[in-house]
Amino acid sequence: MIRGMVKFAGSSLISSFTPFDSVLLKKHRRFSVNSFFKNSNNPRSLSTCTQNIILHTKAEMVASQYLPPWFSVAPMMDWTDNHYRTLARLISKHAWLYTEMLAAETIIYQQGNLHPIVLQIGGSNLDNLAKATELANAYNYDEINLNCGCPSPKVAGHGCFGVSLMLDPKFVGEAMSVIAANTNVPVSVKCRIGVDDHDSYNQLCDFIYKVSSLSPTRHFIIHSRKALLNGISPAENRTIPPLKYEYYYALLRDFPDLTFTLNGGINTVDEVNAALRKGAHHVMVGRAAYQKYV
Repeated sequence: MIRGMVKFAGSSLISSFTPFDSVLLKKHRRFSVNSFFKNSNNPRSLSTCTQNIILHTKAEMVASQYLPPWFSVAPMMDWTDNHYRTLARLISKHAWLYTEMLAAETIIYQQGNLHPIVLQIGGSNLDNLAKATELANAYNYDEINLNCGCPSPKVAGHGCFGVSLMLDPKFVGEAMSVIAANTNVPVSVKCRIGVDDHDSYNQLCDFIYKVSSLSPTRHFIIHSRKALLNGISPAENRTIPPLKYEYYYALLRDFPDLTFTLNGGINTVDEVNAALRKGAHHVMVGRAAYQKYV
């Protein structure tokens, strides 16, 4: 059963650890602003505006070389921990595995407890997001992802981040710029298709447009349900709001320069392949990767 789980479109995912795209990136992504300054006769003479342009250019260079894998396992609190990722890596050496969401403050105060893969960060404090991202550089993550989809009351309610960030796309754009400026790897956003009554396709497009316009973010992971912040639990938020895959496929049409990963309700190999045949750029499996095959 396990081996069947990792075979997609007639090929097996059991081969090498590093996705081909990551091999290419590791050769090119270490563009260093510090090396630019070292070659300057008077680095202190550079204006803040010039430095910001250099940082943005660096992030754009990384984004232009970046192609996320077509299959990934979603970041899940209390699920995609070290133990699960170790087992999942034995099953599949190509699929991208995400960490659980780690609050920026957690990373800052537990600097010795970081692990490589895709790092998902949660938070709404720009200084902490910047510092957490900078600290993560030493661990050579393949991507830094910002959580804009968690509906937990502790996160989206009292924490004022997670899916509540979708209500402020301008801030998310600023946060992604801060994250990108403090890393040499690509950045991405994982979000829902809406929040409460802010759930129209136009509002989703506004979020995608503003974030991608205000930052180097070119990869969005779309959980194709909206989130309901009052009255239902996080578990119910994964089943009660209806799936609207049409929103996801419309984004592919309306934002041809961006990359989108489909998430939500994908539970079997057949469903992964069906989504890819329908045109999905990439597919992310959530708890089914844990519950069905472990």
